[in-house]
Formats: sequence, C-alpha cells, structure tokens
Amino acid sequence: MDVTLHLAQDPEADELLGRSPLAALVGMLLDQQVPMEWAFKGPRTIADRLGATDLDADDIAARDPEAFAALLSEKPAVHRYPGSMAKRIQQLCQYLVEHYDGDASAVWDGVGTGAELLKRLEALPGFGKQKAQIFLALLGKQLGVTPKGWREAAGAYGEPESYRSVADITGPESLAKVRAHKQEMKAAAKAAKAAGGK
Repeated sequence: MDVTLHLAQDPEADELLGRSPLAALVGMLLDQQVPMEWAFKGPRTIADRLGATDLDADDIAARDPEAFAALLSEKPAVHRYPGSMAKRIQQLCQYLVEHYDGDASAVWDGVGTGAELLKRLEALPGFGKQKAQIFLALLGKQLGVTPKGWREAAGAYGEPESYRSVADITGPESLAKVRAHKQEMKAAAKAAKAAGGK
C-alpha cells in the first residue's frame, strides 16, 4: 500500500495514511464528532508523539492506557474526546494483534468477496456498519482493494463519484463536494425531524 491520499489535507499526514494500513484504520476510527481533516491527521500526530515513523499495533496495544490517553490529550489534542478515543485505538490494536498478528492489511489481504471484507471490517472494535462500508469504499476506490462485489458491499458509498464520504476525497474540490453532501443530509434530517415533531 503506497498511494497518495488527501484526507488530512496535510502532506505528511496524508503520506502516512497512504503507506500505512494501520494509520488508515486509525484515521477512520477517529473520524467521528470532529472535522475529517482533524481525524485523519491523528495517526501522524500519534506517530510523532511516539517518536515513530509509523504506527505499530503491538506497541500501541501494550501501552499503559493512562499514558496513551495522556499522549492523545497533549495540546493540540488528537480528538475532541482524546481519552475515549485512546481507549478505542488500543482496543482496535489489541484486536488486530489477537486476530491478525498485528498486521492491519491482513484484514483485507486475500479476501475473496466484498461481503466477507465488510464482515471483517464490522468486527473491528469501533467500526459499525456505516463506518465499515465507508472504509470498504475507500479501500476499493483509492487503495486498490477490490474483491468481487466490493461496490455492492459498500452500499451507496461504493457508487462511482458519489461524493458521500472520505472514500471520494482526492483533493480540495472533491472535499467541498463531500462537505456539501453532508450538509444536505443534515438539513434533510433536521427537516424530517421537524416535520415529525408537529
């Protein structure tokens, strides 16, 4: 895996995401309740604070939880909720160590179908169905992981040029399209809620 991603909109952070399967997974895990760029910059920030060039699942899984939470809480914090996200990252790394010998790419390497890959992603701590489908779409659209039926397994996120999620972001222009789509979805949800409350 060595591609150029544009999710953090920061060259160093994006470089790590493009070459490190674990960094990409951790970025996806962090992508909630904070701006997308902040979330995907997180893996680089964590690596820098650990004095490493990449994230290591064995190392993170074995770290003292309080010390790891403190590392994520340093200013600027890696996430709006650094303590709970530190716990989730460690749970993810512990799962990878237990099930995949600490190798994040083993989650998708050699998987025969999109449905099987979706099942594997949904089994990861912190990954619900939507997050799993978005990551599956990212793997297929930008990282060359295209098992049979991957688009169908990714649902709407797998559609070509759908601009629904990080899977479609390749630069500032597509980022703006994804942001616009998310704002439309929020407005529609708000309108539906208001209509239902009358």
